[in-house]
Amino acid sequence: MSTKLGSVLAVAALSISTAMADVPNVAVDIAPVHSLVARVMQGVGTPDLIIRSGASPHHYSLRPSEAKALQDANVVIWMGEGLTPWMEDAVATLSSEALTMSLLKKEETALLEFRESALFEEHNHDDHNDDKHEKRGHDEHDDHSDKDHDETEEHGHDEHAHGTYDPHAWLSPENAKIWLNLIAAQLSTVDPENAGTYFTNAAIALTETDTLMTEVSAMLEPIRGTRFIVFHDAYQYFETVFDFPASGAISLGDATDPSPARITKIQDRIKDQGVQCVLAEPQFKKGLVATVLEGTDAKTSIIDPLGVALEPGPTLYPQLIRNMAKTLVDCF
Repeated sequence: MSTKLGSVLAVAALSISTAMADVPNVAVDIAPVHSLVARVMQGVGTPDLIIRSGASPHHYSLRPSEAKALQDANVVIWMGEGLTPWMEDAVATLSSEALTMSLLKKEETALLEFRESALFEEHNHDDHNDDKHEKRGHDEHDDHSDKDHDETEEHGHDEHAHGTYDPHAWLSPENAKIWLNLIAAQLSTVDPENAGTYFTNAAIALTETDTLMTEVSAMLEPIRGTRFIVFHDAYQYFETVFDFPASGAISLGDATDPSPARITKIQDRIKDQGVQCVLAEPQFKKGLVATVLEGTDAKTSIIDPLGVALEPGPTLYPQLIRNMAKTLVDCF
């Protein structure tokens, strides 16, 4: 090899090494958000996924490699303490130079309050303050009956212990579209040289998400008007965007098992309204679903709001939303 050629190769290798070194280390909490970040970073770098597939984001112990990825991150993008309360302390210990973004705390994110009844239509969001970011005061509960108060107490301190708002906001593709640009802006702050790529990827992904929403709406069209029950109340963002409401939830959260009274209410709802589908989830007890189904003709299927069976990466998010619709269609 000539000296001149060797010098050229050395310079090229150094340039590539420098370019790679400039790409920020990005850590993301859950697979659906990781997918959005990976899509925005496509062609530049790959973010680290902190919470492995199949694990509950609400309660999680980091593996050493995951803890290191979090500590080494220049940018941390996470849902927020409403979904991953244990992560708040870890984020607080990051370098002062690290940028963090909690998507649930961004003003642009459309948030929905937790529903307070196993039978969803009993809880009317129109009665709430129009400002979706304002928490409800205790005075608003004064006119509830004792029975309603008991049910609220049952989940208020256990199942929904992490805030007023439902943290499953990634199940709204409308939120995903908003987050794509927020992610691009955050990455561009630490990596301005690749800002053009980040924003171009975000714009293309936004168009792809619009197409996805049209596709999913068409998938659901033949089964509109059917009734289904979910395992726990995590799907109202999906329900709202696609105007496909559930009839109730076996459990309002995942921190505690539903009471016998709630199970009876759900069984009555299935019989009274002819509910045809009860959806289970990969992480939760199948026995509870079997109990609810006793004495009914309803079918059951497994819906996955986190993409447990999917390969992490830029295609996970659209496939997750598509799979949820397919699960619903196949259950009827």
